[in-house]
Amino acid sequence: MKKLYTMPKKILIAMFVMFIFMGLLLIRLAYLQFVKGSSLKEQMYNQLITSRTISPSRGTIYDSTGKALAISAKVDTISIIPTSIVVKENGVIDKDKTQTLKEKVAKAFSDIFKLDYEETLSKVSSDSSYITIVRKVEKDKVDKLKTWMEEQEVYSGINIDEDAKRYYPYNNLASSLMGFCNIDNQGIEGLEAAWNDVLTGTPGKVVTAQDAIQKFIPDSNQTYIPAENGSDLTLTIDANIQSIVEKYLKQACIDNKCSRGGNVIAMDPETGDILAMATYPDYNLNTPFEMPSHITKKEWDKLTSEEKSNTLNNLYRNRAISDPYEPGSVFKIITASIALEENLASPDKANVYYCKGYQVVSGNKIKCAYKAGHKEESLREAFAVSCNPAFMQISEKIGATTSYKYYKAFGFFDKTGVNTIGESNSIFWDLENVGPVELATMSFGQRFTITPLQMITAASAIANNGVLVQPRIVKSIENPDSGAVTNIDVKEVRQVISSESAAKVRSMMQSVVTDGGGKYGSVKGYAIGGKTGTSEPDPNHPEDGYVVSFLAIAPVENTKVVTLLVL
Repeated sequence: MKKLYTMPKKILIAMFVMFIFMGLLLIRLAYLQFVKGSSLKEQMYNQLITSRTISPSRGTIYDSTGKALAISAKVDTISIIPTSIVVKENGVIDKDKTQTLKEKVAKAFSDIFKLDYEETLSKVSSDSSYITIVRKVEKDKVDKLKTWMEEQEVYSGINIDEDAKRYYPYNNLASSLMGFCNIDNQGIEGLEAAWNDVLTGTPGKVVTAQDAIQKFIPDSNQTYIPAENGSDLTLTIDANIQSIVEKYLKQACIDNKCSRGGNVIAMDPETGDILAMATYPDYNLNTPFEMPSHITKKEWDKLTSEEKSNTLNNLYRNRAISDPYEPGSVFKIITASIALEENLASPDKANVYYCKGYQVVSGNKIKCAYKAGHKEESLREAFAVSCNPAFMQISEKIGATTSYKYYKAFGFFDKTGVNTIGESNSIFWDLENVGPVELATMSFGQRFTITPLQMITAASAIANNGVLVQPRIVKSIENPDSGAVTNIDVKEVRQVISSESAAKVRSMMQSVVTDGGGKYGSVKGYAIGGKTGTSEPDPNHPEDGYVVSFLAIAPVENTKVVTLLVL
């Protein structure tokens, strides 16, 4: 009978230990799976989870014909967490390899985004918890960075976040009116600022898992709150009219050496729609903080930082609505309107007024531009040649109280309420301080100030048969998500003068162009009305020089456009 094989005692012990170890391992696995499973899964998810803000698209601004004047495009912002850009060996940071990695990352950033290497390396090597490397980066450069990250297997500490960038396809067009946005896409000038809340929209958010190269991992627990995009604006501005106005305004300022520039407004008198609003000098909306084009680099480099800042801030200001000026003889259309409405004058009654080259008012000799004097003249004749003495005689008949009643009715004592920022108001004497001299100088538009917008709005009332209409720049608002459109209605303010009086003033304005001082305003084949204006320097600010202007209406009957040029 064979003896049974007996396993060596050492092997038995070894197997017993192994079985115990496996049993403990299975118990541990079961514990991790069934007891700790949910909490471990949550920890893993939290390591991968990311919460990103979804930037809304800022609303587009269109002109009245549908041309996009301001648009937003998707871009990205690149940021880093410097303390996460490290190399660890056995859980310990390897200083040499980490330094090499940081240099590699800085080199990639500087090459792809055209940044200074040393400055970038300083950011990557800092102890800061978060640093922005570059903002508003176009897709092609972001794609290059993502490719580099995959090829070099460098992921940790580099963030790529969705952003938006504002573009202005027409660069300088309507710059002082449009305004621009800051780096955070918040409007800080012009219409961009005035309508910021409407244009901005509401950010959304996505909370989900993300892998090492920042791609989203499909996850049932994902939370997604969509962004509400900003609304679009349609302006009353016509880009074609605006570009023509800007071209000739620039030419006029250069040809006439206008050191303080100029501005133009074109308005539809029936609706109050601003068809064009321009100032010169202007600036590029895409590069608002850079050297403006009307200054040479040599001149720019001579300026101090404060002078550069002041120069740019002056460019941003929409002087057509923010800078009060003395309107000069253009204001005679108002004096004539009052006289006609109050039956204190008639356009063609002969020899009513007498001009000997000056008028003595309370011992003050106030001159006419024509020193030899115009002698006897009718209102139409005095209006055509812009005779100051005749209008001083007219204002004396009207009186200060009646004048101020109509000034208020024409809107000169209040802001127009145009829907943008920066509008200033007029500066007049208090009624009780208006004496004979003040009344006389007001008759031809001096020693008080109004804005060009107030002047053209009042003139448009005359062109609109005596009805004052509030100026309008924004015509409608559209929600791009729902398609809902909100129209900004035309707002008639009041009837200032009768249609008969308005027609008489327009007729006299036509005489200015056909027979008077505005002959250069004539256009063959069209009935044009106009009024010239020149205001002398303010005695308190003689350095400002003269202000010259021309107001035009076309056609004289059923007027479609009123234009005011101020140089």
